[in-house]
Amino acid sequence: MDLLNYAFMQRALLAAVLVGITAPAVGIYLVQRRQALMGDGIGHVAMTGVGLGFLLSWSPVWMATAVSVLGAVLMELIRWYGRTRGDIALAMLFYGGMAGGVMFINLAPSGSNANLTSYLFGSLSTVSESDVTAICLLAAFVVLITLGLRRQLFAVSQDEEFARVTGLPVRALNLLTAVTAAVTVTVAMRVVGLLLVSALMVVPVAAAQQLSRSFAATFAIAVAIGVTVTIGGTVTSYYQDVPPGATIVLLTIGAFIALTALAAPLARRRARAAAGARAATDPLECSIPAGRPSGDEVGV
Repeated sequence: MDLLNYAFMQRALLAAVLVGITAPAVGIYLVQRRQALMGDGIGHVAMTGVGLGFLLSWSPVWMATAVSVLGAVLMELIRWYGRTRGDIALAMLFYGGMAGGVMFINLAPSGSNANLTSYLFGSLSTVSESDVTAICLLAAFVVLITLGLRRQLFAVSQDEEFARVTGLPVRALNLLTAVTAAVTVTVAMRVVGLLLVSALMVVPVAAAQQLSRSFAATFAIAVAIGVTVTIGGTVTSYYQDVPPGATIVLLTIGAFIALTALAAPLARRRARAAAGARAATDPLECSIPAGRPSGDEVGV
């Protein structure tokens, strides 16, 4: 593959693989918590960080990480202590982050508007070595949290009250989930873009759920889908000269549609097999002894 001869494509593919791993790994907990749009809200908050980075001539990736984490923490604090519902808090972050990003970008030196586009929709040619270093470090943090604390995070995502009764630090784990989601957004923004990153966190998980109901299998399938579509989208973007973020998201949605169509006959087959197994083991489903007339024979 000739694209591997170019350093910028090597960096882009490495970043794509890391995004494909981390986004579904965090997304599975957000889907379980019914917070599928959290990534979208944090993505808009990250716009403020990117704009502030341009304004202060600091790294937009690290600045976006800091602002996103602060936004995620603020959202959890509002949900805990405020009288505002969680969806209202998310909407406030959504619009406030977008407004802050627009304001700082307009105050930044000329040329920042063009650079902002690569953060909003993803760009292959602008992924630098410093970006890859930051993405690797942040991705390592995400993988460490999502795998190392998977049992605790899953328990809290399923039932907070039960997790609290068992002695788990529910608030700390909720806060950690929000922070990990914020970090994942900044990991993915250079490849997918801030406006599309939420799709890569949610759709692979939804696609994996079409094939499996167990957490471990869903996790593995979602990550496999994420890696496949990010690599496929990056390669397609290079050869067809199309936006990488949009290509990756469309491939992800295509995977969801294909797996949904595949899962329907599999589900029917499993249902028939389960019904047959129940009939074979149910004592009420015994056969009529030989020599005894059946209901049809006696006119019942």
